[in-house]
Amino acid sequence: MRAIIYCRVSTKKETQETSLERQEEELIQLAKRNQFEIDKIIKEQASGYDFEREGILELLERIKDPQVHAVLIQDETRLGRGNAKIALLHCILKEGIKLYSISHNGELQLSESDSMVLKIVGMVEEYQRKLHNVKIKRGMKRAVQNGYKPEKNLKNLGEHAGREKIEVPIEEIDRLRKNGLTFAEIAATMRGFGYNISKATVHRRYREYLEQREN
Repeated sequence: MRAIIYCRVSTKKETQETSLERQEEELIQLAKRNQFEIDKIIKEQASGYDFEREGILELLERIKDPQVHAVLIQDETRLGRGNAKIALLHCILKEGIKLYSISHNGELQLSESDSMVLKIVGMVEEYQRKLHNVKIKRGMKRAVQNGYKPEKNLKNLGEHAGREKIEVPIEEIDRLRKNGLTFAEIAATMRGFGYNISKATVHRRYREYLEQREN
């Protein structure tokens, strides 16, 4: 499995460079103990309250790669402080990425308060997704009432008539992924447009697409 190492210190003072190097060394050892292949090492010197950090933005982009499974940090405060920390924890965990820390010598254990806040955020997002799906269904229903015939857009007509639609527009999946949607959200959106597809299938097709593009 592949993991990203993320190191951060709060200021750009020379005295902090030693701390940054120590974090890197300790996290490399943590990766070895947990048999992780290091995908990338990201280091930066910036305030944890600052959300617009080049390093953290690069991290959020890299974890979208299906081949990345974990992020290694010294502790959760290295990701950020205050509300920035909660937001970043949510962004990482909702991608199915595991967090490992030196402070826990393994998988990160969240505090009760952080876990509760993240659970609330997750519940809010779930209802937002449901509302989004309701809007899609409502829009499709109105379109059909106004004369739209979705069967004309299906690719499995003729000799394949009656079979479930399994072809999906991978370019659209790629576009939605670049816009920050999770695989579950993409699957829900595709189903709204008539594609009978699961989250797992979206994930697999997207991974195959990336591999073909790299080759």
